[in-house]
Amino acid sequence: MRALVLLGCLLASLLLSGQAEETEDANEEAPLRDRSHIEKTLMLNEDKPSDDYSAVLQRLRKIYHSSIKPLEQSYKYNELRQHEITDGEITSKPMVLFLGPWSVGKSTMINYLLGLENTRYQLYTGAEPTTSEFTVLMHGPKLKTIEGIVMAADSARSFSPLEKFGQNFLEKLIGIEVPHKLLERVTFVDTPGIIENRKQQERGYPFNDVCQWFIDRADLIFVVFDPTKLDVGLELEMLFRQLKGRESQIRIILNKADNLATQMLMRVYGALFWSLAPLINVTEPPRVYVSSFWPQEYKPDTHQELFLQEEISLLEDLNQVIENRLENKIAFIRQHAIRVRIHALLVDRYLQTYKDKMTFFSDGELVFKDIVEDPDKFYIFKTILAKTNVSKFDLPNREAYKDFFGINPISSFKLLSQQCSYMGGCFLEKIERAITQELPGLLGSLGLGKNPGALNCDKTGCSETPKNRYRKH
Repeated sequence: MRALVLLGCLLASLLLSGQAEETEDANEEAPLRDRSHIEKTLMLNEDKPSDDYSAVLQRLRKIYHSSIKPLEQSYKYNELRQHEITDGEITSKPMVLFLGPWSVGKSTMINYLLGLENTRYQLYTGAEPTTSEFTVLMHGPKLKTIEGIVMAADSARSFSPLEKFGQNFLEKLIGIEVPHKLLERVTFVDTPGIIENRKQQERGYPFNDVCQWFIDRADLIFVVFDPTKLDVGLELEMLFRQLKGRESQIRIILNKADNLATQMLMRVYGALFWSLAPLINVTEPPRVYVSSFWPQEYKPDTHQELFLQEEISLLEDLNQVIENRLENKIAFIRQHAIRVRIHALLVDRYLQTYKDKMTFFSDGELVFKDIVEDPDKFYIFKTILAKTNVSKFDLPNREAYKDFFGINPISSFKLLSQQCSYMGGCFLEKIERAITQELPGLLGSLGLGKNPGALNCDKTGCSETPKNRYRKH
């Protein structure tokens, strides 16, 4: 019996090696596809200097540090959302994230978009699960590999917060600098393929938490499938839960489409939507691109013109994200400021209610426990909706504040009315001015086509000394 098993294994290895040699020979002989549409759509051949946005990014960083961060730190917002904004993140390039099952062509697609095939820069690809690391492709003057520990230690980069996921993860993080023109304007992130029969703890680090970190910061998210991997397991289902609220950034890609005849392609396309329908709860279906993203020519007797048009549409999508870099960055900081303001108003309301309910004989711990357990009984959230211009759809989950106040005692906070100084003004007024005036002014100036470097503080109010409501003018 043992001899038969060994003989079977030997035959299987011989067959696989023979198939691999045939595949390699076929790939060597296969004609390569014309790349002119990539260079034209992404404007890689244009010699015009890239716009200098350093001035407007510096102004955005100043608004964040002077008007938003003081309130964020005072009310410990980072402990509620686990989203700390660094200077590197404000000035970083747009990030494109590639997600999906193993061996669907994520790494091959990156090689194809950057033209790295058969060069020393190319990412390793294969039919087996090949990418076990989170690989960040960035621009650099020469080919250079950067270890995850170094990336996390460099505060100038936007990856320093990743250190919180532990040393095991940092060993699975790698950065590659490549001298490519497209990477001057965008950063690509390749991720390990989802393997449904693998438990999270076997990875040695919190895979879903790391994915969430990249999802929160990605400007465009490509979720890649191929015709052989349409099933949805627990890990993929968890991934789509993490993508909730980011539907506008998601693009679904059905890769390797030229491997199928027309009738089979239609069936696979329908099966893909059938699998994803329970996971994407939005009224509008996500944009799906159907093509084959690799350098070889499309197979004959397939819809080559359709696949090419789909590819060009995807490239236009990518180029739009690059062109809207500043607008997206300003909108992101403004959205963050709105969330910080809402959090501060809620903590202030919890604290004010606690002070109102406390008497000389009250047990402070029991009083506040009662408030946290049932905030609706004390109209915490309803008061915020009634007295401020906060939308009910922007309010955070009530349960999150049980954990938040479990770590941060209510006595460690001050009322918003006490967060004012004679010279610096009030924290709440400063963040409201940033939300309603400074950031929209910065965004409006870009929309009018003005030179970003010529923006002045008369328009944005970025260097204006905040007025103190308690000071007589």
